[in-house]
Amino acid sequence: MNNKLVILSIAGLSLVACKKEAPKQDGAKPYPVVNVESKNIVGYQTFPATIEGRVNNDVRAKIQGYITQVLVDEGQYVTKGQPLFRLETNILTENAAASKAGIGAAESNIAAAQAAVNAANVEVNKLKPLVQKNIISNVQLETAQANLAQAQAQLQQARAGKSQAVANYKGVAANIDYSVIRAPISGVIGKLPLKVGSLVGPTDQTALTTISDTSQLFAYFSMNEKEYFDFLEKSPGATLPEKIKNLPLVELQLANGSIYSEKGKIEAITGQIDNTTGTIQFRVGFTNPQKLLSNGNSGSIRLPKTYENVLVVPESATYEQQGIVYVYKVEKDTAKNVVVTVIDRIDNLALLKSGVNKGEMIVAAGIGGLKPGTAVKPKKIKMDSLVQSIKPKF
Repeated sequence: MNNKLVILSIAGLSLVACKKEAPKQDGAKPYPVVNVESKNIVGYQTFPATIEGRVNNDVRAKIQGYITQVLVDEGQYVTKGQPLFRLETNILTENAAASKAGIGAAESNIAAAQAAVNAANVEVNKLKPLVQKNIISNVQLETAQANLAQAQAQLQQARAGKSQAVANYKGVAANIDYSVIRAPISGVIGKLPLKVGSLVGPTDQTALTTISDTSQLFAYFSMNEKEYFDFLEKSPGATLPEKIKNLPLVELQLANGSIYSEKGKIEAITGQIDNTTGTIQFRVGFTNPQKLLSNGNSGSIRLPKTYENVLVVPESATYEQQGIVYVYKVEKDTAKNVVVTVIDRIDNLALLKSGVNKGEMIVAAGIGGLKPGTAVKPKKIKMDSLVQSIKPKF
């Protein structure tokens, strides 16, 4: 019994000793804090865009024939009038020779008809004085005059025959010229779906190729009806042409994420909403001095939004509950949650309309376990260093 009492006494003393040795814990934990700042911020609205050349021309054959030569390659730059394809011309050449021979025959007919006219005219001139002297009857003169009129009519017919022969020859010659298919504009050759030996004609559904003038490009993007009216309300100007004129330059983000070196200008907005998609289309003009962009490229238009002297806090300082956004404001080393109105989020910054004032201290990060009324040890940091340290995750 005495041994048990001794053991219990030792155990009790050990517990007391442990309690005395345990360090006293401090309830306040360190948290990074920043002061609310006001800045000029430029953000961007992005819209998917398709890119087209300034002019895109389908190249088609004007006559039917087999391709004998393809004189260009896909992606090649060509100038207006440059030969692109040649078609087989054997039959056309034969027709041209026949038409040329027809011109020669018509000229011979004219010469014969002219000779007949001359002879008939001589006969008339010979008979006129004889009739006047009553040496011969007037019937002979009238017969000669009728023969002259007939010869003149045959001469006109021969001349008309030559005109027809010349027209036939020009038509065949034009078809021979059409057998060389030339570039209608200067630009870049697209796909070449038809090869040597393919039969082509003016009614074919498939074009021989497409030529795109990419010296200037158009990027097309769309807004839904709500975005469009928001856009109009925020754009300076009384009329749509004035608003378009006053719009800032826009950027083109390419498919690989890089920003195209040339800025673009919104040039036109379609006049009506597309009933199928419920959107309205915008056209942006870009120059293409290095020929880096081509017809059919895709990307995104970045439309700038400028906020002047707007209150900003790190996005990591905000949290949301039931659709309401809060930040923790630090007052007398105590965290107090306050409701804020966020108008935009740009580059890891939350842009605020109300809820805090410039210069007030807020908890900048690590707010997951924080509760209202919690004591904190403010650890001052720079907002820019915090924002730049946050890397996007893909």
